[in-house]
Amino acid sequence: MTDKEYMLHAIALAKRGIGAVNPNPLVGAVIVRDDKILAEGWHERYGELHAERNAIRHFYEKHPNDNLQGATIYVTLEPCCHYGKTPPCTEAIIENGFRKVVIGSDDPNPLVAGKGIQMLQDAGIEVVTQLMKKECDALNYVFFHYIRTKTPYVVMKYAMTMDGKIATYTGRSKWITGEKAREYVHKDRNRYTAIMTGVGTVIADNPMLNCRLPEGGRNPIRIICDTNLRTPIESQIVSTADRIRTMIATACTDSGRQRPYLERGCEIIEVPLEPEGQSIDLPVLMKKLGDKNIDSILLEGGSTLNFSALKSGIVNRVQAYIAPKLFGGREAKTPVGGIGFAEVEDSLKLKNMQICMFGDDILIEGEL
Repeated sequence: MTDKEYMLHAIALAKRGIGAVNPNPLVGAVIVRDDKILAEGWHERYGELHAERNAIRHFYEKHPNDNLQGATIYVTLEPCCHYGKTPPCTEAIIENGFRKVVIGSDDPNPLVAGKGIQMLQDAGIEVVTQLMKKECDALNYVFFHYIRTKTPYVVMKYAMTMDGKIATYTGRSKWITGEKAREYVHKDRNRYTAIMTGVGTVIADNPMLNCRLPEGGRNPIRIICDTNLRTPIESQIVSTADRIRTMIATACTDSGRQRPYLERGCEIIEVPLEPEGQSIDLPVLMKKLGDKNIDSILLEGGSTLNFSALKSGIVNRVQAYIAPKLFGGREAKTPVGGIGFAEVEDSLKLKNMQICMFGDDILIEGEL
């Protein structure tokens, strides 16, 4: 196998950690000697061993009387060199006598950021960097954003018809897209740490906002943007807050009005009003959520929250699922409401566009 093939294998291993390691990065590692894979590993769960130490552990489980002298390790992200929930991976690599380390992505974490590479080189280990960097970087766009900004990476997702409607004029919206597209949405609910919507959507649809994958998955943390604290107490979200972590972001500071939600297991996040005084300040909310280790959000809001999110600048990526249907109707809602932008040049532009098909439905997504 070639260097690229070993790294491709490490990338595939890293993806096995999707939905389980946030806010840590996805990382895979492959140990090779004499053109033979000796062991492999990936970061399996937040707080547990990193990919390199997992690969080393797996080697000794299979070969208790052998050692790793002269081996090469391929790892998708620069090995850590600091003590956190686990010991540094550079320490394990040096102690086990590796000859060479091949790295995909540089780690922007200030605690690492080249220090891991330098430590390995100082120990006399050959280090090759940026092998398949683009592919390795693509694994951790969420981690890279979060570690640099300490705010969540926000993906705004909506499903609409070919004439740009998210519901009929009567408010009916189930189901715009088919099963394949909806299954992919649930994969994203497993991938991202939290899911966010507005109180209007809760009142209109009474959603669960959970992850419903056939093979199981992790329920995202549910966040409701509710400026005036009017989420129905009997809603599915409040009723299940004792089982699925649920946060309500509100400008209401009345402890008496907050109490019924707290008693049912909801967390209340007090957020000031934005400068115009109409709704909560979303950038402030993002800072508060980042402080709670929430690294990513799937925004499944209505048209009002979508526009507020775009206008405030918190959205990083947009996913538009388009179904081959036509609803029509002057009063039927579109994905992005609000007052809108007055001039064409004021519009928000997207880049790095991607298009996928899910049955008859199309997913178009891009970065802001």
